[in-house]
Amino acid sequence: MARPEQVLLLEPQHELKFRGPFSDVVTTNLKLSNPTDRNVCFKVKTTAPRRYCVRPNSGIIDAGTSINVSVMLQPFDYDPNEKSKHKFMVQSMLAPPDMTDMEGVWKEAKPEELMDSKLRCVFEMPVENEKAHDMESNKMISSSLLKSDSSALPGKSLSSTLDDGVVKEIMEECKRLQMEAQRLREENKQIREDDGLRMRKSNVMSSQHASVGMKKEEGLSARMMALIMLFFVVGVIVGKLVL
Repeated sequence: MARPEQVLLLEPQHELKFRGPFSDVVTTNLKLSNPTDRNVCFKVKTTAPRRYCVRPNSGIIDAGTSINVSVMLQPFDYDPNEKSKHKFMVQSMLAPPDMTDMEGVWKEAKPEELMDSKLRCVFEMPVENEKAHDMESNKMISSSLLKSDSSALPGKSLSSTLDDGVVKEIMEECKRLQMEAQRLREENKQIREDDGLRMRKSNVMSSQHASVGMKKEEGLSARMMALIMLFFVVGVIVGKLVL
């Protein structure tokens, strides 16, 4: 007896495509839709169970709803000359109204109740992907080299890797910094000149005060000597008068 036609709608219908590179896990999605008015049980099987991880690999799709199944291909060494022989099968059946044990329902299911759809696996490594991958790798290498050797690169070659707008901003910033440095040097020079002038004025004023003080002391000494001589002369005259 022929099996009934699949009630689930599969997207994609016939092929599961996996796009490289295959050095890491590659995931593709399988959409299962239930257009009927009854719940449908499903299972996803593969001829290479060790090469794939399927989530979810079984369950129930409610009436009028859909579910996305993630099919994850494990990393492997890709050979473009080797064609994939892997296949997937989506098996389904209408869920009984009073179902409580899904595993028991699958075990007790009759062959004429089971529906299935088969899909083959296709591995692709498009030229565009290879070029993009190579360009990304080259870009990362160039970026690392630029960071490590930027101190040794002349300014012209470094600026050639930047946008004109960025180069202009950098040149304007350098010019502004040079002007700022020049202004600081002039201010520093003016401060040193002002300090020297203040020191010279201070020395002059100190010398003037010292000379004035010396003159005052000399004047006092002269007055004292004059007074002493006056007292001496007066004393001599008085002494002669008394004698």
